[in-house]
Amino acid sequence: MKKNAICSTLFIICFLSLSAAVGQTLKVGAALRVITPNPLLPVSGGIGTPKPSTQKKGDLYARAIVFEKGTTRIAIVNVDNLGWSSILGNKSRALIKGIPAENILIGATHTHSAPDAYAFPDASGKSYADLKYLDWCVQQIADAVNEAISKLEPAALKIAVDEAKGKIAYNYYAPALYDPRCGVIQAIATTGSRQGKAIATLVNYAVHPEVIGSGRGILSPDLCGPLYDRIEAKAGGIALFMNGTQGGMVTADTRLEYGKEGEGQKEANTWDECIRIGELLADEALRIVDKAAVLPNPDIYCAARKIEFPVDSQMMRFILKNSPLKFTFEKENIVSTQLNLLNIGPAQILTIPGEALPNIGYYVKRNMNTRLPFLFGLTNDAFGYMLTKVDFNSFKRYEYVSRTSLGEMTAEIYMEQAIKLVKESPKPQ
Repeated sequence: MKKNAICSTLFIICFLSLSAAVGQTLKVGAALRVITPNPLLPVSGGIGTPKPSTQKKGDLYARAIVFEKGTTRIAIVNVDNLGWSSILGNKSRALIKGIPAENILIGATHTHSAPDAYAFPDASGKSYADLKYLDWCVQQIADAVNEAISKLEPAALKIAVDEAKGKIAYNYYAPALYDPRCGVIQAIATTGSRQGKAIATLVNYAVHPEVIGSGRGILSPDLCGPLYDRIEAKAGGIALFMNGTQGGMVTADTRLEYGKEGEGQKEANTWDECIRIGELLADEALRIVDKAAVLPNPDIYCAARKIEFPVDSQMMRFILKNSPLKFTFEKENIVSTQLNLLNIGPAQILTIPGEALPNIGYYVKRNMNTRLPFLFGLTNDAFGYMLTKVDFNSFKRYEYVSRTSLGEMTAEIYMEQAIKLVKESPKPQ
């Protein structure tokens, strides 16, 4: 009897240990939805009336990747749009089952050739956004995440950060003042018929996808579309793009050395140029991640914090108060948003609710607890440009970015809160 009891106890211990091990296996799933409007809608490149579109180049997407380990689930979504507010994001979060709302990160790629998702009001307070289309997108985002959850499977990761080479981006205000580092997270299936194949590849790089822009009558994901296509053709799985600190003005490098008649520098603002830049960035991302070690069962961690910003800009107050999306102010002229910190294996990710300038990105990255820092710009909200108080309205070149910022303290508050969250969170392993 005693021998049988001992054997039974050992069997139970082994079974529970095996169950715990299975329950602590990293799983990843990915899915996408096309969000191209049919018929086409006017496109928005910023504040002002959207411009009519008569053709499209590529489709717009919502793309989702979900990570699960033990009781922790995290979703990362990219939306092909200029910006995506928490007003819309929270509607999707309410439709997503099985992931805490604070663990769902929704970021905009910042293409300047997609329908207005801010619902910018004009001087009379009238908005030209198609609210039915935006509600449809809300559902598509939720559907993509819910499908990704249903596809969760055991996975390993490859993670790398390195400089992307070639003519991809530059700073229009000061050509060399941008971050050339490209961060890549690739999930690889470890079981079943898909073993060894990519589930998803996420690319994090700072650049304005505005090769085509809003004034050419073309609806497009811009350079992100060819990037998706190239990665999926070469690596398989689903590709995602999360923007970085591309404010003031880190844009696609479409510069030509000479114009048609040699009269000086010109730009190539064509779909062919979207293909060139998108494919180049995709190739560089795959080159960077190819040399990374395979991480068989990395840990994941997610923290969220509400932060508040004063809205000092009269123009931004008018936009927020008159948009039909109905932004809410918990306090007078104060907006709140969600700041996320993720640890995915040895990588650490911070979200940014707007377009931070490159120096802010460099400062935050060097204060992160990792050699693999990622910054997801325009994520959870998109509150315009974020520049330090010493840059704000300090010289003529920054007049526009200062005018389209919440105020001079936005970046200061963000940096303080982001670094505080880093210090309070565990170091990625």
